[in-house]
Amino acid sequence: MEVKIGVRSVHRELIVETDLSAEQVEEEIRNAMSVDRGVFAITDVKGRRVVVPVASLGFVEIGEDESRPVGFGGTL
Repeated sequence: MEVKIGVRSVHRELIVETDLSAEQVEEEIRNAMSVDRGVFAITDVKGRRVVVPVASLGFVEIGEDESRPVGFGGTL
């Protein structure tokens, strides 16, 4: 699943591909926001960890759980 993270005062989004479900990502965000000076941390599919202070979060966009078919081989 693709997660886009907008950081305040940064012009580019952070894009993280993760094995977590949408519900798990949302739970991590809620837990991070409930702590004073919390940080939102997520691990990508290659094991790299991205950590962003909650105070710097602009937005978090959670992608779809299902993968779409790729290519021209669709059925009619």
